[in-house]
Amino acid sequence: MANWNDPRPTGTGFGASPSLSGVSARGEVFDAGLRRHMLSIYNYMASGVLLSGVVALLSASSGMTQAVAGTPLMWLIMLAPLAFVLFMSFGANKFSTTAIQGMFWGFSVAMGLSLSTIFLVYTGTSIAVTFFATAGAFAGLSLFGYTTKKDLSGFGSFLIMGVFGLLIASVINIFLQSPGLAWAVSFLGVLIFAGLTAYDTQRLKQEYAYVAGTEFAGKAVVLGALSLYLDFINMFQFLLQFMGERR
Repeated sequence: MANWNDPRPTGTGFGASPSLSGVSARGEVFDAGLRRHMLSIYNYMASGVLLSGVVALLSASSGMTQAVAGTPLMWLIMLAPLAFVLFMSFGANKFSTTAIQGMFWGFSVAMGLSLSTIFLVYTGTSIAVTFFATAGAFAGLSLFGYTTKKDLSGFGSFLIMGVFGLLIASVINIFLQSPGLAWAVSFLGVLIFAGLTAYDTQRLKQEYAYVAGTEFAGKAVVLGALSLYLDFINMFQFLLQFMGERR
């Protein structure tokens, strides 16, 4: 028999509002998972950039870069990173997580070999200064993309079209050798990849809801790191053309 005088509730009852504790707990679990997911992406990205930097420095200081410069092997070194990106992007569903991880490290090494040529053009001090300037800008832009409430998805298509425009303009300038066009490409390149840094960060944050707890989660971390790596390294290269002191 019910004790109608007992002030302690024994349940929510029909029509009563459900307890918020369960919703709050699920929200806290989601937020903790999101932080781990994004931290893993940043760790992979930072490790990849560090590995590329070490490989580039060792290649240049050992004389290997000078030895292959101007030879057909240099074209292989320059195009190898693109091959890794294509394999990882279009084969993500086919390859295992371990294979994707291995390709990311292979890409980082190949990118380091490709980047080693900047040590033949710019002084080490100006490269270091530009690198840290890029790192600071990247951190601020990525933080903005992570925290902003503004939907940046509308800028995505525009920025990606801008990347294709940069590629076309760069190819054209190989034949024109126009200093003005080169300056314009570098200036727009910095702006476009700065925007992509914020956009990609927000996109990766939003994608977590779809990959959390799935078999694709591990691959999503590596592919996310690849996206941010490309944003960082392209912004660095374009900024180097402004800040770099030539030898």
